[in-house]
Amino acid sequence: MDLVVGRVVKSHGIRGELVVDVRTDDPEARFAQDVSLRGRLPKGGGEKTFTVTAARQHAGRLLLSLAEVSDRTAADALRGTLFLIDSADVESGDDPDEFYDHELEGLPVSTVQGDEVGTVSSVLHLPGGEVLTVRTPDDREVLIPFVRQIVPVVTRERIEVDPPDGLLDPEA
Repeated sequence: MDLVVGRVVKSHGIRGELVVDVRTDDPEARFAQDVSLRGRLPKGGGEKTFTVTAARQHAGRLLLSLAEVSDRTAADALRGTLFLIDSADVESGDDPDEFYDHELEGLPVSTVQGDEVGTVSSVLHLPGGEVLTVRTPDDREVLIPFVRQIVPVVTRERIEVDPPDGLLDPEA
């Protein structure tokens, strides 16, 4: 499974630097000089490997230089490119309360009373916090705020929720 570690937002300057939206907790390692990055090009353009020549912070964002990108035109063409790694290359931490999205996706979800809710299909990272997207057995999508009051039990095998009234009700 692929994990996104960054997304090209736009070009910066005339020398082909890229503004990258970082989606990793270890940008210093993922975007270090001479690291190879696998990029999924926008609009079904396939994949391409890039080599980092420099990375620096500027105004709170990561600016990235790649060996394969030498000018603004080439950088503009990469807008929307996703930089990917294989999930097998990511180690889970020792903290039992920390999970990567891919570790939660596919887990069964039930209520604390034992009623089946569905399966986690994705984790949304919204300004207000994380939200679990759960696909129910009747193929509905339920959004569950990923907070301890509503999601008191998370293990590597299952998730239990204690939803407030109406959260799981399709009529609410």
